[in-house]
Amino acid sequence: MIVVFGSINIDLVFAVPHIPQSGETVLCPGATMQPGGKGANQAVAAARDGAPVVMVGAVGRDALAEDALALLQQAGTDLTRIARTSAGTACAAVAVDPLGNNAISVGSGANLLVRSAQVEDALLTPATTLVLQMEVDPGETAALIARAKGRVGRIILNLAPAASLPLESLRALDLLVVNETESAWLAEFLGCADTAPALRSALGVEVVRTLGGDGLEAATAAAFLRLPAYQVSVVDTTAAGDCFVGVLAAGLDRGMALTDALQRASAAAALCCTRAGSQQSAPARDETDRFIQSQGGG
Repeated sequence: MIVVFGSINIDLVFAVPHIPQSGETVLCPGATMQPGGKGANQAVAAARDGAPVVMVGAVGRDALAEDALALLQQAGTDLTRIARTSAGTACAAVAVDPLGNNAISVGSGANLLVRSAQVEDALLTPATTLVLQMEVDPGETAALIARAKGRVGRIILNLAPAASLPLESLRALDLLVVNETESAWLAEFLGCADTAPALRSALGVEVVRTLGGDGLEAATAAAFLRLPAYQVSVVDTTAAGDCFVGVLAAGLDRGMALTDALQRASAAAALCCTRAGSQQSAPARDETDRFIQSQGGG
């Protein structure tokens, strides 16, 4: 079972001719409204890949809440630990250019009221994979890591967006996932080289460093691994990293070796990039299976 502790948003997506610069207004034909948030995106991706998922988060008592939860519900995630709060449902403005690059601003709202106490002790078992990100209160994330250490099967943190956590929290993880921007920030914070092996040495945990079109590198106690990216025609990179984390967690949760889970997560993220949108772009399990087979995988 996967427990995702994290953010739930509504995304307003603008297909712009180019990403706005400071002080610039860029017009586009229209905007779409979609469910998003890193936590919810990862939960949907894991559920679509076949994992049983509990989503722990918060929304407002407003008109956006049901839309924010719609795809989580459709994917079959357990929503009984979602708090309804006085703060508004979180909103993100996502600008996407014709090459699929994006720039995102988030109004956190109810996400700042998510509390670690929403995860009861009965959920923290050796059969649980705990998945966290950095769009809710870091203090609550740190508190949950402290409670979960030694009780759950594994703790996965996607340090996105990059923000400070106590060193003891980072060192209590089983797996850390960062992209190039987050890796550079963390390497400066730790005073080490910006590589997966250096981060692993500094923290003593397994590290996956995603490199966009250049694939990924991973460092464990036993080995260093580099995997190339699948080559696809990119439509929109929004939520591709979240899809990667969700499918990686799903693979590990059902007993896959790390290398195989990384390969599967890379395939799912590549498929995600071929579609517009956030949660809605995450592939179903059979779609990822067919894509891997089409690329000569097992």
